[in-house]
Amino acid sequence: MAKSDPVPYWDILIHDALVFDGSGETPQQLDVAIKGSEIAAIGENLKSGGAKQLIDGSDKWLMPGLLDIHSHFDLEVEVAPELPEAVRHGTTTVINSNCSLGIAFGKQTNHDRPEENPILDCFARVENIPKSVLSKCIDTAVTWDNTGDYIKHFDHINLGPNVAVMVPHTMLRIEVMGLEDSISRDPTDDEIEKMCQLTQIAFDQGFVGFSSDGLPLHYLANDPHRNEKIPAQHATVKEIRALGEVTRKNERMWQCTPDPDNMLRTAVMFFMTSGRLFKKTLKMTATAAMDLNTNKRAADGLLRFSKLLNSNLLKGNFTFQALSCPFRVYADGVTTPLLEEKPAFRELNAIEIEDVESRRKLLHDPAFIERFRQDWMMGKQGFNLARLQRLLSIEPTTFSRNLSDIEIVSCPNEIWDGQNAGEVYQRLLNYQATNGSRGALSEQEAQEFAKFPNPIQDDADFILHLLREFDRQFRWYTITANTRPEVLKKLLFHEQTLPGFNDSGAHLTNMAYYDGNLLTLKMAAEDSIGLVSQAVKRLTRDPAELFNIDVGSIAIGAQADVVLIDPDALLKYDTLAHTKMEYRELFDHDQMVNRSDGVVDKVVIAGEVVWNGKKYVKTYGKKRFGRLLKSNHVSSNLQQLADTLQPLSAVG
Repeated sequence: MAKSDPVPYWDILIHDALVFDGSGETPQQLDVAIKGSEIAAIGENLKSGGAKQLIDGSDKWLMPGLLDIHSHFDLEVEVAPELPEAVRHGTTTVINSNCSLGIAFGKQTNHDRPEENPILDCFARVENIPKSVLSKCIDTAVTWDNTGDYIKHFDHINLGPNVAVMVPHTMLRIEVMGLEDSISRDPTDDEIEKMCQLTQIAFDQGFVGFSSDGLPLHYLANDPHRNEKIPAQHATVKEIRALGEVTRKNERMWQCTPDPDNMLRTAVMFFMTSGRLFKKTLKMTATAAMDLNTNKRAADGLLRFSKLLNSNLLKGNFTFQALSCPFRVYADGVTTPLLEEKPAFRELNAIEIEDVESRRKLLHDPAFIERFRQDWMMGKQGFNLARLQRLLSIEPTTFSRNLSDIEIVSCPNEIWDGQNAGEVYQRLLNYQATNGSRGALSEQEAQEFAKFPNPIQDDADFILHLLREFDRQFRWYTITANTRPEVLKKLLFHEQTLPGFNDSGAHLTNMAYYDGNLLTLKMAAEDSIGLVSQAVKRLTRDPAELFNIDVGSIAIGAQADVVLIDPDALLKYDTLAHTKMEYRELFDHDQMVNRSDGVVDKVVIAGEVVWNGKKYVKTYGKKRFGRLLKSNHVSSNLQQLADTLQPLSAVG
């Protein structure tokens, strides 16, 4: 630049993009200028010579950075704060500490039982993250022991996206009661008061909500508690009501999951949203609105219930989270959240991942085989209530246990890779019925069929044999929900839902929905530009308002977190074709990830380009881009009070 040239007054000018500002209004072809970390100007034909960097937005969509409202990046953000698997898909803000799990209180070591590790104990089975991966994160990064120091430590890490955190109910119970007591007895009135006090302190420090849990799949991972559900699921109605009032008073979000085994507690929790019953509305979001294969009527029932809660009669503010695609869950042998649904399946899941011999010993135990068969065949035979529920497609379960729903990804017997387990089973039956003269596709398959029990009793026998023979080398998947496109679209864009049940950062090898926001945009793009505008609003401004955080808009003065999308590439994007296992050196472990490269043309966080469509900039992960987002309701006086009361969090 010559000395006589004027000094550029913008750092970035995005020229001629179709701008979706997050309001849901019709998009406009505009220029957007960025100065520092903020949006400085929006208009037509802004002077390109006044910018250091010009980005061509023609034929692209510009929108606010997308929010991931249901993530479990709590530990990963400590060791990889750039969160690379999220941001490459246009996500610039993540909400952590869902499902009552988090690290706000530190390691929570019990001096009487130093071998206990509550974080590992709670996360390992619930989120299907190997203990070796969790230990790396815990040992490397967790140094605080109270919510105040937890909040402050974010100032010293190189955040990629923005991060907001909630108060995790399970960890709160452990902090006040200790792990053993939190799963073995009810809290005293003093302990409930202490939980409320610590929650208030955390809210004063900027936590954006409170997360609880009731899903009956969530179990602890360590002895002697492998058959116990996580602490939040032991909460009393009195405890839930008290914590709900603290959350209501502070105008924060309550994130929850229903407990179908305890409808009283679920009803008490959901009705807490009512402004009519409690004089002030409590904002609530729950997982998840899905079109279950085993219960085709469940989704409509959830939507009707949500509509009742939000009606003028009850004056609630209740939102179900929806998943943006078919719910495809992978498994490595028995390692999958789906096999936590039945007692016999849980017996296998409770065994350490590395302990192959113990699993095989159990799989050969006649008493266990009978228990497994009963659980696997429930509703498939006889004349009983379970059978009727299955016939009517109203089973109280997620996993159908139909072999025709199981797709084999890989196993040591490579001839079955990519095949349907039901078809293999039918060939086996034919092979045994003809004494091996027909049925097998090849000599290799015949050799495998010869290893099965003969005659095979039922499809439970078939699955048991595969687990004995191949253990975790038997990789398979099943789609349990959202197989009807028209129903999925209804769920994603219904007024009683928000898209975002992505579970990002969890279930390391079982699922990957990091591109969930893009799939919502793709479904909208296949419909109309008007629906795209609504989708952008539902992925940006709507969740930002629910959680009271300053993101989600393209407006002058707003932080410049924006995403540039190539609509043609979006329409062509195939998530399955771009989902793969990727070895992450950081974890020393494989992880299932997505690659939507080219769909997201640019990601800008705090006024700087971090992703250019194919790779991250060199400074990404080495300097700070994002920020910790605090609730807009925090005041300086409340913060001072919280700092004064913080020593109360050191519960003996």
